[in-house]
Amino acid sequence: MEENKNYTVSIYSENNIGLLNRISAIFQRRHINIESINVSESEIEHVAKWTVVVSLNEKLLKKIIGQIEKQVEVIKAFYHKQDEIIYQESCLFKIKSDLLFEERQIQNIIKDSNANIVTVNKEFFVLEKSGRTEEIALLHRELKVFGIMQLTRSGRIAVTKDEMKISKRLAKISN
Repeated sequence: MEENKNYTVSIYSENNIGLLNRISAIFQRRHINIESINVSESEIEHVAKWTVVVSLNEKLLKKIIGQIEKQVEVIKAFYHKQDEIIYQESCLFKIKSDLLFEERQIQNIIKDSNANIVTVNKEFFVLEKSGRTEEIALLHRELKVFGIMQLTRSGRIAVTKDEMKISKRLAKISN
């Protein structure tokens, strides 16, 4: 049996109501957890780009891509291995302000992780960290010791290392 791996799925679609439910149902029916999902405008006007991260085997993923492409609003879907993409994630950490001034180690963690302080007030400060999954996980582990008041993490955003031929095809369709 094929081993499960993390894949990033890129879906180009019209931005219509209800499509999120139908796409997530495709994964749900097969008991596949979506690790992260992000939907934004793409390089082509009026075309949305979905970035979905899942962990499964490639044979099953190919079947799922076929099902996704059967959705009327979906223009094209692709999947990418980790080494085929350049990606970032972002995370916000809310932490008690007194720690910033009383714990020298926190200042070193911030500096070493290349995190940015977004805001500071009497009660709390907010750190922002963008980077790869492992970098954010490391910062999370280091800050957890001191207590995190709130944490929120974005879905993955990604571009392929190779040219996406879809962009040229979509440009012809939209003109």
